Amino acid sequence: MNIGYACLALGVPGSELKSCTLKNAQEERLVSLIGHNLDSLNKLIDYNIRSGIKLFRISSDLIPFGSSVAEDLPWQDIYAETLTSTGRKILDAGMRVSMHPGQYTVLNSRDRTVVDRARRDLDYHAKVLDCLGLGPRHKIVLHVGGVYGDKRQALKRFVSHYRHLDSAVQSRLVLENDDRSFHIGDVLETAMSTGSPVVYDNLHNAVNPVDKSCKDLEWITRCRETWQEDDGCQKIHFSQQHPHKRPGAHSDSIRIDAFLDFHKQLSGEGIDIMLEVKDKNVSALKCINCLSNMEIGQLEPEWERYKYCILERSPDHYYAIQRLLRGKGAHPALEMYRMIETSLGKPVVIGHALNAAQHVWGYLKGKALEAEKKRIQSALMKLEMGQVGIDAVKNTLWRLARKYEEDYLLKGYYFYL
Repeated sequence: MNIGYACLALGVPGSELKSCTLKNAQEERLVSLIGHNLDSLNKLIDYNIRSGIKLFRISSDLIPFGSSVAEDLPWQDIYAETLTSTGRKILDAGMRVSMHPGQYTVLNSRDRTVVDRARRDLDYHAKVLDCLGLGPRHKIVLHVGGVYGDKRQALKRFVSHYRHLDSAVQSRLVLENDDRSFHIGDVLETAMSTGSPVVYDNLHNAVNPVDKSCKDLEWITRCRETWQEDDGCQKIHFSQQHPHKRPGAHSDSIRIDAFLDFHKQLSGEGIDIMLEVKDKNVSALKCINCLSNMEIGQLEPEWERYKYCILERSPDHYYAIQRLLRGKGAHPALEMYRMIETSLGKPVVIGHALNAAQHVWGYLKGKALEAEKKRIQSALMKLEMGQVGIDAVKNTLWRLARKYEEDYLLKGYYFYL
């Protein structure tokens, strides 16, 4: 069973994707952006390998305008060596990747132009995976689409349009239940006609259920029957409801105790779990570490990434975790993450935030120019007096950390959580 995250990572310097406006999407500009994004992907794959993460979703934005302006651009030839190298890393690490076209890829539309665009977009996603040398166990996840006032006809239209897809798409396509239009029962019915595997999404089912009496495990078991040997092991999506947003909105972080309760149901099932959560790799590592019975020596590097986020909210938790990690030979991952979650649930306190910011500034002030030192000192003074918020101070510190390539700070979570 592998646990993964989608598209972007926090605290991985140089892994951000770039794009441009359609007006500026000239060939030279696109070639440059594609090169940058493939390098970013390579950094993310390297990070995943170092971190023991074996499940990852590649962003659909990897190739800007990949199914439109860049469609005829020979990026696969220009960057053939890079693509082959990255794909080999993925395979050698035993990593499984996927892609997930966005909401505008609507295969069951009544509009032929929209369907044609969807088909081109699915071809683009398959092309990316083909160029990486990845086979059909590396999937493309798709929702059924819109209802258009007649669900039965919408489902029939999806099946009809599916049959005209290229085999490279069909062999990779998996269907997912959504939170508004097509529940898990609809998707399973459609999969019987297409032969596609089904990805079960727990939060979408909670918001848009077919039968409230059916538990997650029942639907997961039924979905497993749609997965064949060539598809690889079954894959599901797991997320938690954000407490203050619309139904179906993903939480900022995965609450570890609720995840472990869910995971117990799946013990021994050999299912890949894609987390859909705002803090991406941070939650993935949390879940992996709590299931891996990690020793303190393995936990300490991850605590180093959190510590200034905790210090600015709760010095009591900061020092409690420091004491916890002195017990060499123990396996306190769950206890550590419970304290981290409690602390991150607290508001930032100005006095604590000032203390944490001064610690962070300590890594930079020896490199900073005099003008930069004055700017930071002024910002810290204004923070203490309540004239600016902590976000303004963090933004200035982040720009300096990038300028001076202070990896210890950039690889931490202080600027992101």
